[in-house]
Amino acid sequence: MELPKFLLCDNTDYPEDIFILHIDFPRFIINLKDDKVELLESVEAISKNELDDKMDELIDLANEFYDRELERYE
Repeated sequence: MELPKFLLCDNTDYPEDIFILHIDFPRFIINLKDDKVELLESVEAISKNELDDKMDELIDLANEFYDRELERYE
């Protein structure tokens, strides 16, 4: 089974929040309401600079994913 890289998530306990879950390495969840990112696994295998660059790229992709998903709902 091929899985998507990003999933759009919500939770009724946080009705104002919109979450994007990235399920490839490095796994993380971003709350688009405040752009807070929570890593879901250890990332000791890569340097901090490499991680920062990768996260910047993935956060941009997560935002593009969200925009695309919203367009599809309209």
